[in-house]
Amino acid sequence: MFTGLVEEMGRIEKLEARPQGRRYWISASRVREDAGPGDSVAINGCCLTIVGLTPGSFEVEAVPETLRRTTLGALEPGEPVNLERSLRFDQRLGGHLVQGHVDDVAEVRRVVPEGNGRRITLAVPRPLLRYVAEKGSIAVDGVSLTVAALVPEGCEIAYIPHTLAVTVAGAYAPGRRVNLEVDLIARYLARLTDVAGVEGETK
Repeated sequence: MFTGLVEEMGRIEKLEARPQGRRYWISASRVREDAGPGDSVAINGCCLTIVGLTPGSFEVEAVPETLRRTTLGALEPGEPVNLERSLRFDQRLGGHLVQGHVDDVAEVRRVVPEGNGRRITLAVPRPLLRYVAEKGSIAVDGVSLTVAALVPEGCEIAYIPHTLAVTVAGAYAPGRRVNLEVDLIARYLARLTDVAGVEGETK
């Protein structure tokens, strides 16, 4: 479990394609401090397990299912990535509860300056639209964000300068693909509503 508050931007040092997926070596300082094999870390919002440590970096593996459902398969050496260690329950929950289970990939459609920040429009896959609500929470590349407005193709998010400076969102441009995780509570409420509707029809 995570909070959606990125601790630092790491960088893909190298990667290795394997029959069972990909192995990544990611440089980091803060996230690596107390890391060990078996620990969970969110990389652009995708929860992966640390499988090894090297000086100044850590190693993770992504299986084919992860590569199909996220943007991790498109990462190349040198690219920055958002990093967050898993949540400890004795710390503040500053964002919202994020599982690190990417639901699908969205596409950046528009990037418009807004004050000192930017307003970014995301095209959200249609099956996920029911979970997205104005002023509700959403995680984009692992960043906990508030939906500023709903639009026909998806939603708009107002990024503050700080978020643009300390996450990969600062490099977003139209056409960029991003990892999307809908709000945990919205997902379960929708499921309960679906079940209640089916039970009502069978009575």
